[in-house]
Amino acid sequence: MNPLRSLLVAAVFASASMPQALAADEEEEKPPPGAMALSTVLTQLEQQGYTPIIEVSLSNDRWEVEAYKTGEKRELEVDPNTGAVLSDKPSD
Repeated sequence: MNPLRSLLVAAVFASASMPQALAADEEEEKPPPGAMALSTVLTQLEQQGYTPIIEVSLSNDRWEVEAYKTGEKRELEVDPNTGAVLSDKPSD
């Protein structure tokens, strides 16, 4: 088989499996039952002086948030059900 054709066939097979892999990643982490809307949690954080909020991710049923407060970059761990800040540390 022509080397270019082999490469093309390999690329087609690799791209065909990508949507399934992406969907699997998306299903791994989702907020726990009863969680508040993320927009509500972020609004609460902004009202507490955490602004701007620059990154949000979900890990171990907790929102991990990077935001600034009084000019200092902070790393927060937030309860998705209550919006309570569980941990607030300076960012590295």
